[in-house]
Amino acid sequence: MVDTTEKVTLRQLQIFLAAVEHRSFWRAAAQLELSPPAVSMQMAKLSEALGSTLFEKDGRSIQLTAAATALIPYAERMTEALHEAQGVLSALQGRLNGLVRVAMVTTSRNFGPHLLQEFRRRHPDVLIESIIANREGVIKRLEANQIDIALMGRPPQRLEVEALPFAKHPYVLIGHPLNALAKRKLISRRELSHQPFFVREEGSGTRMVHENYFLSERLQLPNASMMDSNENIKQAIMADMGIAFISAHTVALELQAKKLAILAADGMPTMREWFVLHLKRKKLSPAAQSFKAFVRDQGPALMRRLFGMLEKKKAGGS
Repeated sequence: MVDTTEKVTLRQLQIFLAAVEHRSFWRAAAQLELSPPAVSMQMAKLSEALGSTLFEKDGRSIQLTAAATALIPYAERMTEALHEAQGVLSALQGRLNGLVRVAMVTTSRNFGPHLLQEFRRRHPDVLIESIIANREGVIKRLEANQIDIALMGRPPQRLEVEALPFAKHPYVLIGHPLNALAKRKLISRRELSHQPFFVREEGSGTRMVHENYFLSERLQLPNASMMDSNENIKQAIMADMGIAFISAHTVALELQAKKLAILAADGMPTMREWFVLHLKRKKLSPAAQSFKAFVRDQGPALMRRLFGMLEKKKAGGS
């Protein structure tokens, strides 16, 4: 009997697991940066090689067959074994013992580099590689095992991660200091739903705060222009082109210089948390474990030093 499993590839198993997770070839394609037809073709080849139908279409979604359900644990073990092999080989080459690969979301750029620098000062023998990306970019790097540690807000739901909160993360509504809303003592959500807003991309923490603020009260989302960075949003607000929800940690300097103002919006500020996290299945190197412990233990004090004046400003209501 011919063994057709030799035609099965690890990439097909990775695509299979993404399709299982999302119950959709389209969403799996978006996650893996492939086209939906490419995902469909690879799943057809996998089904042919295994001699079993794996998925059945159900409208726009897909349903797992009994064969697909049986395949899941084996596919997971094979892909995890590959990740582990990569880690072992890298360690044998001496690359990981003293290396920490860190990714941080763009909103954390106002404190993340300070954390890295303080850690370097205390651990000069450790090499740190860092990158700043949007939320989805950080999640993709986690998923691909391209980083050890991530600094971000809400942990990703599609990945199993070990996440430790280390600081409070306030979001505020900002506007130009001369905007008429800046003089108001309390602005209702309904009134704000008719104001021009600036927002970040879909899936970002800032966008989630914006949408939840209105949808939680069953209000229509206001007209909004999308910007690709918080810096661009701040520049637009400083030109008095509209208003925006934003992390208070990204506007401390502009508030101090009185180029921006916090607006007294109903229900604001809203409080989130900052997390240091990594894949649950990932075995951290001693250096990465040290960095994680450093952020957990020293992060709160550093955040108070950086943003203590901001907290006093909010507490004083000015």
